[in-house]
Amino acid sequence: MRIAMIGTGYVGLVSGACFADFGHVVTCIDKDLSKIERLKSGEIPIFEPGLDQLVAQNVREQRLFFTGDAAEAVRDAEAVFIAVGTPSRRGDGHADLSYVYAAAREIAAMIDGFTVIVTKSTVPVGTGDEVERIVRDVRPDADFAVVSNPEFLREGAAIEDFKRPDRVVVGTTDPRAQDVMRALYRPLEVNNTPILFTSRRTSELIKYAGNAFLAMKITFINEMADLSEKVGADVLEVARGIGLDSRIGAKFLNPGPGYGGSCFPKDTLALVRTAENYGAPVRLIETTVAINDSRKKGLAARVQAAMGGAVAGKTIAVLGLTFKPNTDDMRDAPSLDLVPGLQAMGANIRAFDPEGSQEASKLLDNVVYATNPYECATGADALVVVTEWDQFRGLDLTRIKQAMTGDVLVDFRNIYRRATAQVAGFRYTGIGRG
Repeated sequence: MRIAMIGTGYVGLVSGACFADFGHVVTCIDKDLSKIERLKSGEIPIFEPGLDQLVAQNVREQRLFFTGDAAEAVRDAEAVFIAVGTPSRRGDGHADLSYVYAAAREIAAMIDGFTVIVTKSTVPVGTGDEVERIVRDVRPDADFAVVSNPEFLREGAAIEDFKRPDRVVVGTTDPRAQDVMRALYRPLEVNNTPILFTSRRTSELIKYAGNAFLAMKITFINEMADLSEKVGADVLEVARGIGLDSRIGAKFLNPGPGYGGSCFPKDTLALVRTAENYGAPVRLIETTVAINDSRKKGLAARVQAAMGGAVAGKTIAVLGLTFKPNTDDMRDAPSLDLVPGLQAMGANIRAFDPEGSQEASKLLDNVVYATNPYECATGADALVVVTEWDQFRGLDLTRIKQAMTGDVLVDFRNIYRRATAQVAGFRYTGIGRG
């Protein structure tokens, strides 16, 4: 099948490359012509493990193309995906749908013959209705169906998630559109992947509900971590103890500095605003948002307490800046609260991230970026682990300690055992390890 993918951001590029690897012919489209040229030359604008090889292979086999001119690709496509950004709108937290609606107007003018227009972007309930109205206004004669097909990709594991998903959700009641979507995802039949066909609005809500639930689960275990510290319990054992219950499950029960990234912060806020508009407030999610924001704002104070109450004039080494490992994504990363908070207290910051330093440098001022963890720790009064990159788990803590001036280790990801850190000479502070 022939597919046009509007947008070459994270979702569009990963989805386009994976569909091409399924055997479809995919044209990825973007208005940023410099980005298109970089993609044509093999330069991948985001870090996602395995994506560079996947793109290169499918370009070489002439199943994946990049262009800034959408007309021909959209005209020839059986399915046109909208995979543009839906960031939080400044001032009110609603999802900014201007890029989605602009794409819909452009698509409407180009489609030829029956075309399935698919919203892959994360959008509030009712967005598909508005996309359909826009297309109908522009092209009253057009033969098309608008479908919701939310993405469930984890950064750092996106290719695996696309090719071996837990489920595929498709929001449409149009039989012809259902046939097209079945054909697109037919390669997943070998893995017996469930494909849930539902109404468009239900599909749109599934995406937000799923992300909100996971965000709530993270926030719950973070609150249990705070309680564990007070009562002398170990939150890791608490998480294991409740995670073994099949009704709860172990995933997303890792305590830490709070959630960030491209999805949870904006999607929980957008769900709150949607619920307010419909007069059905989601109090649990409202509280989740507030607790997570407060947690990230309080990270600097946790480091200050671990250092005896004073950080002014001290050098603090920060390991990990991205919101999670295996990505260079800095969106709503906890480090964006931690670093300025420590700097406001008078601390000097040295940092290292395997992939995120370049992006971080655009967002954080007056930070010295190291080239490896040991250089980062040299001369530091305290070491703070913010992102749980695998390469941080096997560091020689004795060597790290010897390079440092101080002896404080704040482990916001609990990747080290207290006893191991103490043997190396550290005063160790974890999360919820009372």
